[in-house]
Amino acid sequence: MGTEPAGDGVSDLNATTQNSGQTLAYIGLVLTPLFWAGNAVVARGTVEHIPPLSMSFWRWVLALAILLPFGLPGIWRHRQVIRQRLGSMIALATFSVAAFNSLLYVAAMTTTATNIALINATIPIFVALLAWLLLGDRTRPIQILGIAMALAGILCVIARGDVSVLTGLQAQPGDLVMVAAVFSWGLFSVLLRRQAVPLPALTFLTTQILLGTLILAPVYLLDFLFFSGGFALSQSTALPLIYFAIFPGILAYAFWNHGVHSIGPARAAIFMYLTPVYASVLAVVFLGENLSLFHLVGGLLILGGLILATRTGRRLSRPPVTALDKGEPND
Repeated sequence: MGTEPAGDGVSDLNATTQNSGQTLAYIGLVLTPLFWAGNAVVARGTVEHIPPLSMSFWRWVLALAILLPFGLPGIWRHRQVIRQRLGSMIALATFSVAAFNSLLYVAAMTTTATNIALINATIPIFVALLAWLLLGDRTRPIQILGIAMALAGILCVIARGDVSVLTGLQAQPGDLVMVAAVFSWGLFSVLLRRQAVPLPALTFLTTQILLGTLILAPVYLLDFLFFSGGFALSQSTALPLIYFAIFPGILAYAFWNHGVHSIGPARAAIFMYLTPVYASVLAVVFLGENLSLFHLVGGLLILGGLILATRTGRRLSRPPVTALDKGEPND
């Protein structure tokens, strides 16, 4: 009775393992933009019950509570690096953890989940624009065209297809706040390149969430004491916070990084385009939002701009900590 050569068996096993890993990577990359879209939809649906700053603060407290047991040993091992780069890490945490999601949740008070997702999809454009302005990155004509198209798409969404909205300064406050959120994440991404911190991914993420939560804490307390008064803890308010912490935060981070590692950043970045699609469907089904012609036109301009701006091989996808946004990172 013959036996199969051992080498062939090992090769088949390695190929099967690799294919299985890539399959899981693709599944994760399909789910990640769904979690990011859910961040906008759930925020829009619960912002009347949970004040935006409370939403942001307690989201990060829960995420930190989950991550700290795993990330604390790394923080201790790399404490010298963290101490040396503390100024850079505080700046990074301010623009990502503290500012980005707080602004996104504030935007959810006065604009739709669909608008939030469409504007949020332009993050790679803002990263490219700020890298050009602040870092002097070389920008090719086709990228400039892509940036211009995407910005035109944002204006179309903000103006709701009516130029008089822009000329009369009647834009929804939430749309403008969301632009500020995307700008904040763009600054974070540019600073991350300029002031790279040599830490393992889990250690970096845990440190960023810890610092961002500490930065956000006094702002949250001021809002709690003098403005919003907080919220009543119940199943309807606790579940959204748990979702924010686990799905667009930790799981999206893990899935995104596994996907980038398995199939490469260029192919992984394509899955970002699913975020506004998911958000539009979820917003219609769960929030009763209506899709208008300006959403279609603005969305097509943004999508076209993203394709043009990324087709030259420039890595405009979010850095691994993007799930902090979205979720972005980081998430």
